[in-house]
Amino acid sequence: MKMVYSPRHHGHSGHVELYNGQILPAFEKPERAEMIRAAVEARGFGPTIGPSAHGLDPVARVHSPAYVRFLSTLTELWIADGRPFPILPSFWRAPGMRRLEPETVDGKLGHYSFDAGCCFVPGTWDAIQSSVDVALTGADLIRAGEASAYALCRPPGHHAHDETMGGYCYINNAAVAAQALLDSGAARVAILDVDYHHGNGTQAIFYDRADVLVCNIHADPKQEFPYFLGHADETGSGAGEGFNANYPLPWGTGFAAWSAALDDACRRIEAYGPDVLLVSLGVDTFKDDPISQFRLDSPDYFAIGSRIAKLGRPTLFVQEGGYAVEAIGVNVANTLEGFLQG
Repeated sequence: MKMVYSPRHHGHSGHVELYNGQILPAFEKPERAEMIRAAVEARGFGPTIGPSAHGLDPVARVHSPAYVRFLSTLTELWIADGRPFPILPSFWRAPGMRRLEPETVDGKLGHYSFDAGCCFVPGTWDAIQSSVDVALTGADLIRAGEASAYALCRPPGHHAHDETMGGYCYINNAAVAAQALLDSGAARVAILDVDYHHGNGTQAIFYDRADVLVCNIHADPKQEFPYFLGHADETGSGAGEGFNANYPLPWGTGFAAWSAALDDACRRIEAYGPDVLLVSLGVDTFKDDPISQFRLDSPDYFAIGSRIAKLGRPTLFVQEGGYAVEAIGVNVANTLEGFLQG
């Protein structure tokens, strides 16, 4: 299994977030990717390769042109306004307010975000572009006939909507890769999101479509971020009715209940019969994750990978969350090893 990795993710460093009422260094930090890279390379699954440049056309197949323009020009606008870094939004649109893009940078930040978890520093936009190129290069490998590939994306992507950033996510890497696979000939794609937090952006992007099945196993939004999507009764709309499946689980969930949800999601995927499977791989389900409340342990990730392997589909793993930095590499590598052995 080839791993796609870019050192350009380091440009997104020194950023902060609003957490527990304080401005703190972000939990989503460069060390995460480096711990993963080291652990995966140590297992010897296959070579590590750099991403190919794909430009922004594949991104525009998923995200609105105005949103992409905002991301690409935000740093320039901020500097022109004479502001110090880092950049964080501090205003948001409430229900009932009009969706008109403001002219000022503060208004734009609120218009295109849903929380204060997406910070910008001077290297953030370059890191975002490299992350989506990592995912698209992984999709290229699958399209070229590889049975599996691992895209070590940073920043992550599954919380990003078509024109909204949040939850450390700017461009939805998995969604862009899925659309690219469809555009290159796949008839059906399934996305299995195993991150602790619901992949609200991925759900929203494909919610009214039947060519992408989205299955999310995650913390119950009645208790946990992102709070406003991820309930079990969200099953798709229009042509997409029945092609979205959510498995919200309570705080304290251990592997027995979690794996039962995985089994059901895998049965849905098998019945759907996708040409390609994408796995939004978050390992913040780990028992010692600092911002999560599930109880999975490192050996459990072997079983997760093995169960996914039984689907027998060309599979692209796309990195999402996981914030227990000392364990993140082991947990990702265990998942991939379980898949390869399965």
